[in-house]
Amino acid sequence: MQTTVEPMIDKSTVAEKAISEKTLLPPMLREFREEAATTRRVLDRVPGDQLTWKPHPKSMSLGQLAWHIANTPGNVSKLAQQESFDVTQSTFVPPQPNNLEEILAAHEQSVRCVEECLQEVNDQWASDNWRLMKKDQELFCKPRVEILRSIMLNHWYHHRGQLSVYLRLLNVPLPVIYGPSADENPFA
Repeated sequence: MQTTVEPMIDKSTVAEKAISEKTLLPPMLREFREEAATTRRVLDRVPGDQLTWKPHPKSMSLGQLAWHIANTPGNVSKLAQQESFDVTQSTFVPPQPNNLEEILAAHEQSVRCVEECLQEVNDQWASDNWRLMKKDQELFCKPRVEILRSIMLNHWYHHRGQLSVYLRLLNVPLPVIYGPSADENPFA
């Protein structure tokens, strides 16, 4: 009876190969593409003649909110490519766009930026830590993939929901987002 000896597997090589592959980001990119299309449907409903409207004096204007939504993914993907970001370098106040076309063009550019970013990187990059700073003070340190999930996606969805409320208050028919709205039913 002959015994076969299994070759020893170098576990560090297997781990390095897994890290160099892209397993974390392709599902996020697929989700992003679906959500970008949904976001575009909502942005298409923004009435260009009411961009300065605010539901409350402390709220962003309709145009500022739409601008923020259009730009968030691209801006966050750019920030994630850095090692850190210092919050004192931004006011976090979106500008007031002049028209809906500016908002829609910004959304298209933002989508392209995310596509380029997520297609160029690997799991090692996604797993590397990213820091949010306030001058020399570290506010938090998290893997980039968590930044992309929480700020690029979840933060984006939050503001898109906020925009849907603005639109409802303006009596604008809402598109389908995840299912029927009171105005559209894809299952009817």
